Amino acid sequence: MKAWRSSSISTTLERAEMPVPTPEPDEVLLRVEACGVCRTDLHVIDHELPPRRADVVPGHQIVGIVEARGAAVRRIELGDRVGAAWLRRTCGLCAWCRTGRENLCPDSLYTGWDADGGFADYATVPASYTYPLGPEADPVRTAPLLCAGIIGYRAFMRSRLPPGGRLGLYGFGSSGHLTAQLAMAFGAQVCVMTRGQTNRRLARQLGVDFVSDAFAEPPGPLDAAIIFAPAGELVPAALRATARGGTVTIAGIHMSDIPQMPYQQTLFYERDLRTVTANTRTDGIEFLRLAQHLGIAAEVTVYRFDALPTALEDLRASRVSGSLVLSDRPGTV
Repeated sequence: MKAWRSSSISTTLERAEMPVPTPEPDEVLLRVEACGVCRTDLHVIDHELPPRRADVVPGHQIVGIVEARGAAVRRIELGDRVGAAWLRRTCGLCAWCRTGRENLCPDSLYTGWDADGGFADYATVPASYTYPLGPEADPVRTAPLLCAGIIGYRAFMRSRLPPGGRLGLYGFGSSGHLTAQLAMAFGAQVCVMTRGQTNRRLARQLGVDFVSDAFAEPPGPLDAAIIFAPAGELVPAALRATARGGTVTIAGIHMSDIPQMPYQQTLFYERDLRTVTANTRTDGIEFLRLAQHLGIAAEVTVYRFDALPTALEDLRASRVSGSLVLSDRPGTV
């Protein structure tokens, strides 16, 4: 099969021919129909996340058809369309797993970091970490929901936004534009602070209440803020823009260093600073159900498999808005 591999000794991505993987007893083999291109993939390729495995295949927003299954798999049939996300395995035994916080499991493993992911013709995934999608699901438009959407949902829930409150979104890429739709469906006022004209244009098209530069002051105090951009310097700005008792949630897996902050002007008055660490399977189930019910849809730019390096550079330079998806599926452009 054809695949793109990240190197453990350099920040290059190379095209490779690899054997089709064999699923373990509790895994399924997916023929990849589409795979979202996420900023986390850049963090893996650029070693901003330290390599966990040599020459790993990135990609963790996978939609595919089950082509084979391990001997222990029962509830997934050949031919089913399923999704796979960043969280790949947990131990199931630790205090975090036993209390519904499996994303904090010290032994957790991740697709496209610890194991080969979806930038390939085929990928294996533990069956109990897949999401049933159904034959009617559009693989290209569904792929971004499996990380950008799920992580945005977890960040939104952790932000503790009061009903009808004002939410600030710092950064407006794949997660940001999906979270904005979710927040507006819940009745929130949404303020988008982001760099790049393409991102600001998309925010206006979606009908948010305020759009401006990343460091702009919103039209009033924020009840909560979510930082999607991997820029530590946004943390003090978001805290200053947040009302007393408000919450700032950092949604990224990697961020540049947070600068020194004056306590009285940032954290004081019971402002909370929270983070998001991966997702739980419950997050995925809840968000995918909500997305279908509320009509949350990704704005997608599709790249053919051979064009992955171009997609990554477009993502790195913020040249396109919304979500980027890799797919050679018939009917895609």
